[in-house]
Order: sequence, then structure tokens, then C-alpha cells
Amino acid sequence: MNYKLEHKTIGFGIDPSTRQPTRGIEGGFFIPSYQRGYRWTADEVTKLLDDIWESAGQPYSLQPIVVQQKRDGSDWALIDGQQRLTTLWLLLRFMQKGDVRYTLEYATRPGSQAYLQLLDPAQAEQNIDYFHIHQAHVTIAHWFTHKMGAAYRQFLVDEMFRFLSTSVRVIWYEIPEGEPPIPLFTRLNQGRIPLTDAELIKAVLLTQQAIPGRETEVAAQWDGIERDLQRDEIWAFAAHPSRHSAGQQGTRIDLLLDTLANKPPSGARRYHTFDALQEKAKTQGLALWYEVVALHAQILGWFEEPRLYNKIGFLVACGMPIGSILGWAQGADGQGAPVKSAFEVLLNYRIRAAVQVDINDDLDALHYESRADYEKLQRILLLFNIATCRGRFPFEHHVGQSWTLEHIHAQSAQKLNRVEQWDSWLQAHRQALQTIQTEHNTAVIEPLLADIDAAMPTVHTRQFDQEQFNALAAGILMALNDGVVEEADHSLSNLALLQHGANAALSNAVFEVKRQRVLDMDKSGDYIPAATRNVFLKYYTPAERLQPHFWGDEDKTAYLAHIKTTLTAYLQ
Repeated sequence: MNYKLEHKTIGFGIDPSTRQPTRGIEGGFFIPSYQRGYRWTADEVTKLLDDIWESAGQPYSLQPIVVQQKRDGSDWALIDGQQRLTTLWLLLRFMQKGDVRYTLEYATRPGSQAYLQLLDPAQAEQNIDYFHIHQAHVTIAHWFTHKMGAAYRQFLVDEMFRFLSTSVRVIWYEIPEGEPPIPLFTRLNQGRIPLTDAELIKAVLLTQQAIPGRETEVAAQWDGIERDLQRDEIWAFAAHPSRHSAGQQGTRIDLLLDTLANKPPSGARRYHTFDALQEKAKTQGLALWYEVVALHAQILGWFEEPRLYNKIGFLVACGMPIGSILGWAQGADGQGAPVKSAFEVLLNYRIRAAVQVDINDDLDALHYESRADYEKLQRILLLFNIATCRGRFPFEHHVGQSWTLEHIHAQSAQKLNRVEQWDSWLQAHRQALQTIQTEHNTAVIEPLLADIDAAMPTVHTRQFDQEQFNALAAGILMALNDGVVEEADHSLSNLALLQHGANAALSNAVFEVKRQRVLDMDKSGDYIPAATRNVFLKYYTPAERLQPHFWGDEDKTAYLAHIKTTLTAYLQ
């Protein structure tokens, strides 16, 4: 089943680069009964006009017009694009330059076709279709009068017509005669899932002219590549963080096409990739396809080598496009393709640049409450967790999530000022007191447990206030911190990486409370980064100095030393 896809200007003019005539839109367009009437408001009409104007004569693609040739071989069934095509018709009619060479016919609203010609204000209130058509025409007139002032109205008309006839194009997407149009219409309109760059490029490639005799083979390879990229463990390490936003839909082969088109992670114009690749897809279809296949193979090759996988995944998680990394691997600096070991050295160098700290001096000075240091601390701890893994780091659990820095031991309850916070804090710390209770400290723990039990029934009443909570919390913290009163510690040696939801549940709690909660989360199957789990299992503290329920100076010293040792290869 072959699809036809090409660019069409809206009007007829001369291409400024080739000096060849441009073929605008022409013919009759039939709008089937399953579509609603014209419904664009002034906002949509104004945005279309602004987009055309701001293109400033540079090549610019409007969203696709999806059509299917009618059985008699004349004219078109318009499957998607009614709102745009109607607005463009009104725009051409308003400008009165050249002929409007296409017509619109409505299956169930023949009066709308006639009203497009009349645009009679007196009839605008007769039905909802007339109303919106008339309002669109009024909006167009207002735009040309007020965009730059009445004196520039004709200038705007001339320039806009020039753009529409030379540089502003619609993507003309013609589906085969045998394809049912209603499922495609439903997807494009009810689900608001637009045609993607990948779908458009695929439509060009699978024409007989682009890859003669290879359509079936390329289609099968396309599906195989898409299946590979649908594996979350592959996608998570290769795809830029912006591609993991909640609810994002579309095919994943777009990643490869966007890379070949040098599409920026943000700020790219609509259909950037299609505009960049469609000419090569038409004229050198197999060459383009071999590039896609090679990039796919390169990503799978990196995936199969955990050491490279982890380093590349870290850089991608920090916002480095996979295309840039591909360039390094290919020796894009002009010195020839680097050998594997040189590529690893380059990756280490790029990782050090991404972290922006020195192993010997800067780690000790980083501070949680410094805005400049916060991202550095997050990246250091992510890198530490990656380096802690003996195999592949599970990027599929990390990307697309909100990660925050968690104080391993938070020696503070002063910020808690709501009864719900007091209630949950006291319950959690009561459990921690019971956990650490021994025959040696029971004289201290028992009175605190009794005080908590006496306070709990009154927490939600006026008998209990902030002063009482602070006094009770001070004694509890003293007991849970092994009798030591200390200042809040915002250094790396007291920080670990946790998901935002988990962090919210653990804030303002002492080490023992957090240790128990992390263990509960781990038992229930929640993802806990390896190094974070190790912290709360006291993995880094020498056995002879181990105090399971407290996080003291010796724990911090051992933890920071282990971070430095682990990251030396990256940060030296």
C-alpha cells in the first residue's frame, strides 16, 4: 500500500532558489459527513497568520493535509485539514491576488459552500458554521489592518501572498484508495495525535520511486528498529530527557531520524526533521535508510557494552544529544575515527565537564543550599550510583522521574508546623526509638515513649501546640542521635539520591526512621538506587566502627571517601 507525500505551496508562484514554478493547491475537496463543521476561533486564525508572517520567507511547513483520491479519479476526499484549508481559502479570497484554485464541498452542509462565497454578515447567525466562517474572515481583515497599521495593509497582503506562493507549504499526504479513512480521521482528530516526522519520512521512503523494489524489506526493517527502541532499557539510555515527559506519544524511530536531521532538543520548528530529510528520502532513499540502520546498530552496540552504556547513558541523562556522542565516536573532529580506548577517554573527559567539579578540592565544598551546587550534587550522586553498578545501570527506572537530594540524617524538626506533620513525625520516630531500645538505654527511651503516648491523643486538639512539639522532638532527636547535638549538615557526605515522592515521605526524619522506610520501600519493590541503598545499609562504614542506627562523623567520612575513590577515574 503506497502513500504519496510531497510539499505544496498554497498559491502559485516561482520558487526563489530554483526559479521554477511552484504548484499550489487546486481541485475540489469533499468533506465527508463524519467530520464536524468549521470551528476555528480568532485565536487559531491569528496564530496561523502569525506563523506565516514570522516565517519571513524561509521554508516553513504547515501541518499536513491528508487526502484520498475519489473513486472517479477527480478531486479529493479531505480526511484531515478542513480547518486549515478553509482558513487558507478565506485568506486567499481576502487578499484578492491570483485565483483561488480549489473549492470546498461539504457532504452534510451544502449551505456552507455557498456561504464561503458570500460571507454575508446578515446570515452569520443562521447556524454555527456560518458564524465561525464569518468570524474567521473578520479576524483576517482585522489582522491585516492592525498588525502594522492601516498604512501597511497592502504591503502585508503582497508579502503574505509571496510567502504562500513560494516558501510556506502544506505537507500533502495522500493515502491509498483502499485504506479506510475513518480510523485515520479518528486518530488524528479525536485523539489529537498528529502525523509525526517519522510517519511522513516513511511515506516518502515507501514509494516506488524512492527505493525501487525494496519497499517490503525496508518496511520490515523499520518495524524491527521500532521494536528495539520500544525496549525501555534501550530507549532510556539513548533518548534525551525531553523525550520522557509524561504522556508523550509517537514512534521511537523518530530519535534516529531527528539525530540525522540535527534536530535540537528544544526550540525546533514544527516538522524540522521532515523538512531536513524529505529531499534526500526522495532522491537518495536507500542512502538515507542505510544511515538510519547504521545509527540503530551503533546504539545497540553501545547497549551491549555495559561500560560504554553507563557512560553514554549518564551524558544523555545530563542533556547531551546522542548525535553529539555519535560524532565523537566517528571522529567528528576531523582526526579520524578514534579507537575504542580513545573514545572511552573522551567520554570520561565529557563526563568531567558535565559534573564541573574536581575530585580533590570541590567535592568537600559543595553545599545543598547553594543554587549553583545543587545540580552538581545531583549529577555526582547519579554518577556515583551508575559507577556502583557492576552491570548496566537501570536508566529505565531513572529517566522521566523527578529526583531530589535527600539528607541521610536530618537533625531538624523545626520546620514542621502542622498537626498532620507532627502526628506522622511522632509516630515514625516512636517506632525508631523502639528499634534502638536496649537494656543499656532503656532508662532514656522508656520516658520518651511514654511522653509520645501521652501526647498523641492531644496532637489534633488545642491542648497541643508548636512549643510542646519542639520540646518533645528535641528529646527524641537527642536519643536517636546517640546523645549528640549537631548542626544541620548540607555537605555531600550527608546526601543521597531519591525519587521526589520518596523524598517527600522521608524529609525531616533522622537516619533510623529513613533507614526503616527505605528498607520497606525496597521490600515492596520500589526502585532504590544502589548507592542510596548501600548508605542505609551502612555498606561504606568499616565493620569495627559500625553503629547501625546512627549516621555519625565516621559514617560520613567513610561515605565521602568511597565516593571519591569510585569517581577518581572520571573526575581526576
